[in-house]
Amino acid sequence: MIAMNEVTKIYETKNRLGWFRAERVKTEAVKSLSLTLEPGQITGLLGLNGAGKTTTIRMLSTLLDPTEGSIEVDGLDMNRSRSAIQQKVNMIAGGERMLYWRLTGRENLHYFGSLYGLDSGRLRLESDRLLSEVGLADAADRPVEQYSKGMKQRLQIARGLINDPKYLFLDEPTLGLDAPIARQLRGMVRNLAKERGKGILLTSHYLQEVEELCDIVYVLNRGELLMCDTPDRIVARVAGMQTAHFELMGWRDELNPLLLEYLHTEIGLNRKEWTELQKPSAESGSSPEEPVRLTVKSRSADKLITKLLPWTAENGLKVVSFSAEKPNLEDAIILLSEGKVS
Repeated sequence: MIAMNEVTKIYETKNRLGWFRAERVKTEAVKSLSLTLEPGQITGLLGLNGAGKTTTIRMLSTLLDPTEGSIEVDGLDMNRSRSAIQQKVNMIAGGERMLYWRLTGRENLHYFGSLYGLDSGRLRLESDRLLSEVGLADAADRPVEQYSKGMKQRLQIARGLINDPKYLFLDEPTLGLDAPIARQLRGMVRNLAKERGKGILLTSHYLQEVEELCDIVYVLNRGELLMCDTPDRIVARVAGMQTAHFELMGWRDELNPLLLEYLHTEIGLNRKEWTELQKPSAESGSSPEEPVRLTVKSRSADKLITKLLPWTAENGLKVVSFSAEKPNLEDAIILLSEGKVS
């Protein structure tokens, strides 16, 4: 298990005030962050730009030292056992970084494998196996500069696995990829965790990807931890209000109080949910030929629709259309980052 314990990272920069004067500026990129990563678990690290995600991954990868706090990997302290920890971890970045374009795919793997101390015999075996696993066996001896974006990212996966790490850090792994290639890479990530037992820490701006893959999610804002839970529970806690939309023909203004009473007694909507009810105005409801749009927010929009449909029939209304709109992780992250929690 990886454990970050109250980790803080402060950057110091110089802000020039003139030709001969400068002041030191301290920026707290990560603030007292604690998190854990278990083998076989996919953990998401989310937040808006500047939240501290990349800084956190670089510290876990041993590329940066924390200013305060401690990091342990399988009981090994990073300050005292850095070399041993480096054998257990690796990092994969999105885009087209961390590869040498003029080398072939095979030469890239040989180079990076040699940095981990793999001997030539094992390098050959591991390189061939990984190139085959990521579908690059036929392109193994072509220069990387001739690869497509998807091929480069698959080679990045192979590079990240060359030392057979127990923990893998993925920083925007599907950045800029076409949908079919991104789906294929998500399948690889899922397989690495669930079939091969690797602990994976994932950052991504594609929040559907996080909802699909992650067992647990840490949400950061300006370096601070805002929430840690499963994606479903974060959505339910932060943006749990679901929306039901109706288009109704034949609305009459006298139905307004009847609807509110029905929502309270039969469906159990509370006052907070009522405030989101958009009642039709007298002008919009005066003509039976014009459909009225009704929007109600509730903790369970599907249940609300099931209950409301019989009520509309009993009151002589014709339903033109209805739909349920559920919040997602993107809604929750934005609300958390803005401090707007329902």
